[in-house]
Amino acid sequence: MLILAVLFGLSTDYEVFLLSRVREEWDRTGDNTTAVATGPQRTGAIITSAALLLIVVVGGFATGGISFIKMIGIGMIIALVVDATIVRALLVPATMRLLGRANWWLPGPLLRVFRRFGIRESDGSYRTASLTNTIPSRPDSMAGSSGA
Repeated sequence: MLILAVLFGLSTDYEVFLLSRVREEWDRTGDNTTAVATGPQRTGAIITSAALLLIVVVGGFATGGISFIKMIGIGMIIALVVDATIVRALLVPATMRLLGRANWWLPGPLLRVFRRFGIRESDGSYRTASLTNTIPSRPDSMAGSSGA
């Protein structure tokens, strides 16, 4: 349970970092395929470096003399490798690619709050095509949307 709690916090950091970059690209282009391809491309080296650093640090646990600490160290190393490679590099981008524009859908009440108060991820220089409540059938059907 301890391993699960610690790794949940670490993987949440990776996920927020990855998805914020994907969201920035989505705000800039309005194209899900480009956003999903660019996000992991731009964050992959940083996420991999952070995972390697944590693996080295946690590797110290695995070399300790106490079997409980060794077990935690080995479990965390395995989980970090799986999380940084399979989950972040393969499953998240593949799922987001399959979901398409549904990735950016907002429930009606939340959409109204975003529109009313002008809440958005970007600084306003990007297109705000993501602030729509429907999933259009054509990728450029929202090109003129102001979102505010």
